[in-house]
Amino acid sequence: MGGVSPTAATAPRTESVETDAGVARIIWLPAKRARLVLAVSHGAGGGIEARDLQALGAALPDRRVTVALVEQPWRVAGKKLAPAPRTLDTGWRGLWPALTAPGLPVVAGGRSAGARVACRTAAELGARAVLALSFPLHPPGKPEKSRADELLGTGVPTLVVQGGRDPFGRPEEFPPGEHGLVEVPYADHGFAVPKKAPLTVDQAMDLLSGAVAEWLDGIA
Repeated sequence: MGGVSPTAATAPRTESVETDAGVARIIWLPAKRARLVLAVSHGAGGGIEARDLQALGAALPDRRVTVALVEQPWRVAGKKLAPAPRTLDTGWRGLWPALTAPGLPVVAGGRSAGARVACRTAAELGARAVLALSFPLHPPGKPEKSRADELLGTGVPTLVVQGGRDPFGRPEEFPPGEHGLVEVPYADHGFAVPKKAPLTVDQAMDLLSGAVAEWLDGIA
């Protein structure tokens, strides 16, 4: 993928937001005649340059979905390691008023650790739904340390998009529940696919963004 399209609806804008966890940043990718906001944050090992977040930012504004790419305070501050989950949640709560400011329903989302934050806080913040990208169901090689309770406890419509060979939880490992589950075949935790796979990374991202767009059509 070539990154966020410069022609996506209207010009991107950046907003800094003070939270109790520090200054966070939102990259707004506005849609014309937007019907909802999809707010997505990054994981513990990277930022909003992640291929899945960029793919959604490129695809969804043309579907009347404003995308808000959220950089948590620790990332804005240039730190290499994410803080404890409680601090991540504090930063997300502090961002929420800015995310709801456009007056549209907000779907809370993120990848990996960002997905966990969205799941843990969705009900209390009044999120319309949750998008969990590469949800880390358990640490690699430790299925007994399940985080399924976070996913099953969102209290709102939830979609998981998971790589077929994600070591943090393959699709077949997920427990039954009311959440939807979309598999990106051959993809790992970062949605990279092997060179010999029968689909390219671009095709994998098209599958991901198409599935999310279809799901959002049923949300608002």
